[in-house]
This record gives sequence, structure tokens and C-alpha cells, in this order.
Amino acid sequence: MDRYKRLASNTLILALGQFSSRFLVIIMMRFYTEMLSTDGYGTVGLIIDTCVIIMGIVTLSINDSLIRFGLDKKYDKAQVFSIGLITVIIGLAIFAVFTPILNTVETFRGYTVWIYFYVVSGSLKSCCSLFARSAGYVRLFAVDGLFTTVMNITFNLIFMLGLGLGVKGYLLSVIIADALSIVFVFYMAGLKKYLQIFGLSRHLRTSMYRFCIPLIPTNIMWWIILVSAGFFITHFSGIDDTGLYKAAYRFPNIIVILSLIFMQAWNMSAITEKNSATIARFYTNVFNIMQSVIYIMAAGLMLIIRPALAIFSSAEFHEVYRFSSVLIMAVVFNCFSSFAGSVYVASKKSVRSMTTAIIGAAVNIILNLILIPPWGVYGAGFATLASYLVIFAVRAVDTRKIVFMDFKLPKMLVNSLILAGMGAIVMTVPSQSYFLYYVSLSCLFLMAVVINFRSAMGAVSMILKKRG
Repeated sequence: MDRYKRLASNTLILALGQFSSRFLVIIMMRFYTEMLSTDGYGTVGLIIDTCVIIMGIVTLSINDSLIRFGLDKKYDKAQVFSIGLITVIIGLAIFAVFTPILNTVETFRGYTVWIYFYVVSGSLKSCCSLFARSAGYVRLFAVDGLFTTVMNITFNLIFMLGLGLGVKGYLLSVIIADALSIVFVFYMAGLKKYLQIFGLSRHLRTSMYRFCIPLIPTNIMWWIILVSAGFFITHFSGIDDTGLYKAAYRFPNIIVILSLIFMQAWNMSAITEKNSATIARFYTNVFNIMQSVIYIMAAGLMLIIRPALAIFSSAEFHEVYRFSSVLIMAVVFNCFSSFAGSVYVASKKSVRSMTTAIIGAAVNIILNLILIPPWGVYGAGFATLASYLVIFAVRAVDTRKIVFMDFKLPKMLVNSLILAGMGAIVMTVPSQSYFLYYVSLSCLFLMAVVINFRSAMGAVSMILKKRG
């Protein structure tokens, strides 16, 4: 049971730190929608989404290697961190030369400097915090998430509410919060002792690059799936609809956030347990628990999405709950795809991860072009759902060649049908039919709980055993 206790321990630590920070962001959603309106909200979303993919390109996705090689005991941690940090610094210097190109994009004009420093602070923060996690500072990593969020919100209030800086105020808040996070983690984790300029292993550098460089196109493909809809919606329907789409994604993203917290802990287990003779059963058991928890969360979110958006967003965003229902189903398969992708991380099969992501991105682009013009935001949601579903299907088949785990497909099918039924109710039942709306959703939610309760309790059992 040591492996389950370790997984539970890391998940619990990360959850306590990071979920509280994410919850603060959710609470702030009404503030952001009031301060930015639909067009400003859409602009911020596009800028942040673009910065994320730029960070992956200019740093060669080296952060993925920091985790993979930093957790592996056969590699020297000082060399791993130094190679990663030097790679990030060189990439940021090169990016400075090409930053003016961003002015050719109308949405980014006037924000070029802010975008550059957003990329700088975000890249360095990720480098320091992710290495700290791989070096064993899991609690510090969790605390840093909360610290960064509190700083970000504090500066939001100063720059957006106090000074009325709007989009620029939002970006400046993130930049300063990330800068403070870098100082905090660097000092608390004592990262200075891991700095090494000379005598770096060429073999290790080559191995780290061989692992992370294929992840650049992989991350670009994920970016296409995640954010290309925003650009297509802006082109076909306008920036206001993009703001609605981003708002619709906010609550379904709760599931992704919680899944990512778990995946951070799970990847640590998957890497360190990669040579175990019983690894297939370990993967199967953990996925079964994860699947049950995610379906219960998704069904619960379907049940409350309408009143939640009414509480946490301004009036012009209230009706986006209908769009959110499709995106809730999409993020479920996003989570499953990420779990299957952990097999590629543990086995260093990053090229296969890239191939599956390319397939999903191709599906997403084609369906965006077909569905967004007639259906708008709905079309974007269905395109996203289809792309994540395709990626999971391909990975479910492919990863079994590496780790022969059981994805519990019959159970997944029943759960998906329940979720699809709830989504249909959210999208089609008239807003004035409150009784029919909530009674039908409640019945389906209870069905999901009954089906998944026993497996979901496995997560509680792991945590209780860890505490005991």
C-alpha cells in the first residue's frame, strides 16, 4: 500500500494548497467580468492562451524535462536544474528579438511589452516551482500556489479596481505575482545550491532535449484544441462571443484544475513506480477511482452550473450555462486523455504523445471550421468535445501496448450517457421550467452517484489510510 499512500499524500498536499488558490480565482470571477466586460474578458483570454504556447516554444518545453528527470534518482538534480534554467534564459533572450512581431496581430497591439514580461515571469516561475516539486518540496510547491494567487488578487484590486487599468492591470498583476513567487521559491527551496554553470553533462542535456522537444508540437496541438476556438469565434462571431466562450469554460475548468492537481501527484508516482512488476494493476485501480470521482464532479457541476454562474458572474454572462454543459463533457475526456498520457511521460515516449495530440488538433480545427459558422459558441464546444474524445480513444488503444491497463469502458459508457442526458436538459429545457429542469437533473445526478460511489470511496480510503 506504500505507493497508494504516497499518491494520496502528494494529492492531499497539493490539493490543500492549490485548490484553495483556485477557489479564490472562482470567487473573483464576478469581479473580472464586471471590470473587463465581454470584449475585455475575451482579450485577456486570448493573450493568456497565446502566452502559454509562447512559453512552451521559447523554453523548448524544458519544464517537462525538469519534472521527468528531476524525479528520477539516477540523474543529478543540480545538473537537471541548471540545464533547465539556462535553456529558459537563452530562450527568453531570443524571444525578446521577435516580440515586435506580435504587433501584427490586432488583438495584441498595445500589449506587446506586457506579453513579453508575462512570458518572462511565467517561464521563470514554472522553472523554479516545478523543479522544487521534483526535488521533493511538494509542500512548498502547494504553498506557493496559494501565495501567488493571493498576490495576484491583491494587485488585481489595486490595478483594476483602484487604478482602472483594465486588461493591462490584469496582466501587470500576474507579472508581479509571478516575480514574487520566483523570489519566494528560490529562497525557501534554497535553489542557489542547485546552480551550476560549468561541467554540465552533454549526455544529460541531450537526453532532456530529446524528451522535451517533441513536446513542443504536442503542447502546440493541445493549445490549438484549447484556445483555437477563441480565435475562430472572434473571426466568425466577434470578440464578445469569445468572452462568452471563455466565461463558459471557467466553471468546467474546475474539473480540469482538480484533475491537474491529482495528475501532478500521479505523474510523480508513475515515474517513480515505472519498473514495478504490478504497474498495470496500479494504473487500472487509480484510473478507476479517478474516473468515478470525475464523473460525480461533472454531474454535480451540471446540476449547479446555472445558479453558480448567476452568483459568480455579471448579468451579461448568466446565459452561458447552456454552453458550459458541452464543455463539462469535453473536460471529462480531457482529464482521461491526460491520465493516459502519463504512460508516455513515465516511459519517455514523448513522440507518441505528440502524434496523438496532432490527431486531436486536426479534428478540432476541421470541426471548428464546420461547426462555428452555423452554431457559434455551441459549435466550438462540440468541436472541443470531439477532439478530446478522439485523443482519449487513440491513447486508450496505444498505451495498452506499454501498460496493459483496464479503462473500464462499459462503466465509462454508462456514465457518459448519463452526462450527455444532463447536458441535453441544460441546453434544451426552457429557463422558466424550473421544476422539470432541476428534478430531471437531480435524478440523473443520483444515478451517477450510485454507479460511482463505491469506486469514489477508494479515494477517501486512500487518504484515510495515509492519515492513519
